[in-house]
Amino acid sequence: MLSVLAGEMSIAEAARREKVSEQSIGRWKADLLEAGKTALAAGRSGPPTREEQLEAQVEELTQALGEAAVELRVWKKSAEGRLGPSRTSR
Repeated sequence: MLSVLAGEMSIAEAARREKVSEQSIGRWKADLLEAGKTALAAGRSGPPTREEQLEAQVEELTQALGEAAVELRVWKKSAEGRLGPSRTSR
């Protein structure tokens, strides 16, 4: 397939060599080129680095903590409505 991309071999030659249709080679070539464009547009290649993984995890945990804080406030307000103000809310 790389020889087809490099122009060293025609699609017809590659199809005969691999015993597949020319359409298959053409589709594979188009798919490979599109995947390459997508990877280049993303600006990096390969799996995420450890730092990127940790940054994503910190972001996820920060969001979860914020949601938990909001829920806790709602529960406290609900409890105050039923039981009166708590000693710690003053």
